[in-house]
Amino acid sequence: MSKKLFIILLCALFPLFFLSNASAKDSSITGLWKTIDDETGKKKSIVEIYEQDGKYFGKIVKLFIEPGKNPDPVCDKCPDGDPRKDQPTKGMVILTDLEKSGDKYKNGKILDPKKGKIYTCKLWIEDDKLVLRGYILFLYRTQTWLPVSSIDE
Repeated sequence: MSKKLFIILLCALFPLFFLSNASAKDSSITGLWKTIDDETGKKKSIVEIYEQDGKYFGKIVKLFIEPGKNPDPVCDKCPDGDPRKDQPTKGMVILTDLEKSGDKYKNGKILDPKKGKIYTCKLWIEDDKLVLRGYILFLYRTQTWLPVSSIDE
């Protein structure tokens, strides 16, 4: 009788083990993300988020340029003294120094290369999307980024 109960419990709990592992893997922010402009709703770029020395960084690997716009934009509005000033936006590291804290990533900085503004930021996964919130003092902007499997999406 106890052997039967053990098998039933094992069959009931076995799928839960895989579901919990799948959701744990999905909570990582590393990978490719399509950025969506919070003001226009248009896709802007693909950012690759990676881990380096226990912190997380994000680099623009592809830009979606509208026809007639500069195909090779630079960060001409970046703050003076910032090494990214007047550098090409494609290839630029815009997310820096994020630290994992539970299910969120905090204490980082994000640069909006179009406006030249640097925000303190935090990120988290919600409904398989990356939510990014950037703060300047008590004001904030929130964007939702979509996962992509390659830069060709």
